[in-house]
Order: sequence, then structure tokens, then C-alpha cells
Amino acid sequence: MEVVWMMPPPLLLLVLLLLPLLMWTSSTFVFHFKKFFYVAWMMFLALLGIPACLLKSGGRDVENMRVIRSLVRHVKYLLGLRIKVSGWEHLQTEGPYVIISNHQSSLDVLGMMEILPDRCSTIAKKELVYAGTVGLICWLSGIVFINRKKTSDAKSVMADAAKTMLDQQIRLWVFPEGTRNQNGDLLPFKKGAFHLAVQAQVPIVPVVFSSYRSFYLQKEKQFKSGTIRLKILPKIDTKGMTSEDVSSLADQSHSLMRTAYLEISKTVTQSNGPLKH
Repeated sequence: MEVVWMMPPPLLLLVLLLLPLLMWTSSTFVFHFKKFFYVAWMMFLALLGIPACLLKSGGRDVENMRVIRSLVRHVKYLLGLRIKVSGWEHLQTEGPYVIISNHQSSLDVLGMMEILPDRCSTIAKKELVYAGTVGLICWLSGIVFINRKKTSDAKSVMADAAKTMLDQQIRLWVFPEGTRNQNGDLLPFKKGAFHLAVQAQVPIVPVVFSSYRSFYLQKEKQFKSGTIRLKILPKIDTKGMTSEDVSSLADQSHSLMRTAYLEISKTVTQSNGPLKH
């Protein structure tokens, strides 16, 4: 941004005049502008949040997720997005539990912060910890980082996470697809989240994000205003289950979430209208 303000006044004026024109006429420019703004604004919010976390908890603590939640909830409006939630009652569950949801893009953070319960953190890829101010505030908020390339490390982290959930009475949010996916369906689920829930003997609460394809397309460079629907499904109890039940538990969860995903995505597409590409 310093480069922009150091421009000669005539050139700066030209840039400021061209900006609304490009926002109006070029969907590709809008895509890149919104993406840049989103990342930059989140890093700025993290910079504000780091001292707040240190003052609140003195260091790494899941209670710092409250700080992130309060800082991030307005961002959806800046991007022209609305979030509609159904099934709130299914999050009114006492004690620790595992939340699982589908994963489409970094925009998922907005939906997550919309409904994030107290004492809830998430499991994220290890690379995130190196993402500047965002990585630091994630670490301060008790996010569990795993190395997806090393299965043994991931299993060890999940075992520790199960113990931490019970000892500290926290909830964990996991994306069982394991990677971002915008192909219009759900990918097969990896088993880590289900091993975690079974090992800790805590319920699973499925959360489904509707498809973003009616307003956001990564490959086609499209990013317009739109609505995200979040549907919180009834909890799935794991009491009495063993490791032998993990595969069927994952399949059951996938089936329930896929049905909900197709249902709410159809509704959103009808209200937002299809993207032209």
C-alpha cells in the first residue's frame, strides 16, 4: 500500500478513478481485489487480536478463540456475503464434542466464526502456523496443527487431542475431507476425526456448508455477492463404539452430510442465481 500512496498525484488520481470502473466492468479484477482484501484484512485483524489474546489469557489458550470470533464476524459484510444458519439447537450440547464440516475455501472461516461454540478450537494443517500474524493468533487460540504428510505424526496428535478434549473440556472442529474441495460434491472422508471422537467417546456434530459455486469460483476467477447456508445436523453419539466402528461411522456421517449439502446447495443456487462463466 505504501507504493500506492508514494505515486505522483496525477497517477494516484488515475488509479483511484480506475478502481470503481474496474470493479464495475471486470469480474476477474473483482475476484483478485476481494481475495487480496480478504487476506490483508484478516492479517490486520490478527495483528489487533494478538495483544488482546495475550492480555486475556497470557498465552496459548482456547479461550482466545472468543477474540478471533468477535473480530471476524463482520468480515462477511465487507465481502458482500450473508450467512443463514439452521439447526442451532444441535449445538446446545454440554461437554466436549467433535464438529465435522465440509471444506471449500478459506471463506469457511467466516461460517465457522458465525456459529463457533465456546471452548472450541480446530485442527489445521501445520503450514498455517507460518502464515504471519494469522499463524500466531491461531497458535495463541489453541489450534491443533498436524503434519498431513506424516500419518504417524497425525495419529499421535489426534491421540493427544482426545486426551486434551477430556482433560480441558474443549470441542474440536475438523474438516474430514482433508483438503479444500469445490467440485460440487463431498470428497470421501478421512478417518482421523472419527478415531478422535471414538477414542474420546464424545459425540460428533456435523455442520454442512452449502456450495459456494453460485457466487465463488476459484478457477473461473469469479467472486460476487451471495448467501452461504449452514445446516447443523443432530449429533451422532459414539458411546460404546470402538476402532472397528470408525469406518461405518465415517460412512454414516458422509451420507448424512452429503444429503444435506445437495439439499441446501440447490436452495442457495436458486436464490443467488447461477454464476456466468
